[in-house]
Amino acid sequence: MPVRGEVLRVFIAIDVEDPLLLSRLERVKEAVIATGAPMKPVETQNLHITLRFIGEVPRSTVEEIAGLLKTLSFKPFRIKLQGLGAFPSPTRPRVVWVGVSEGAEELERLHGEIEKGLSGLGIRPDRQRFHPHLTLARIKGSRNIHRLARLIAELQDVEIGEMLVDRIRLKRSILTRQGPIYETLEEVRAV
Repeated sequence: MPVRGEVLRVFIAIDVEDPLLLSRLERVKEAVIATGAPMKPVETQNLHITLRFIGEVPRSTVEEIAGLLKTLSFKPFRIKLQGLGAFPSPTRPRVVWVGVSEGAEELERLHGEIEKGLSGLGIRPDRQRFHPHLTLARIKGSRNIHRLARLIAELQDVEIGEMLVDRIRLKRSILTRQGPIYETLEEVRAV
């Protein structure tokens, strides 16, 4: 039974579910891990493109966000996952990601619509500029960073493949010692 006043940690995302793409992403992730840099890799079943991280909000706000997503209208479109990169930069990586080389404009448009709707619900705009990507790992120190930076440079054009974006999901993130567990709260399909 939900607790009154319960707060949920939520985000809006596009999940990667294609087994071929997941195996290619896994191979790139294994190469990243093999550099020996200290990191927390993202579990394969959790790989996704975040359209908007919202954070902790009351359950009532989560229901409003789910309602907002149901009003979104978008046609299915294809994206291409390509290129290894890092935030804030490849030579000072804190987050290692795979980029989106095609379909980024559609993702940006969707993000903009979501952002506008969230601001109507009183949720502050995202502080960082939206950069479509799929996070592979979070770096936890500086050991072997030069090896990781070299790998990022070598794989800056790596092609993972294309996928159809035909649904977006409101996800709950439950933080555990073993890593986050994601639960889909709402799914909206393209029309």
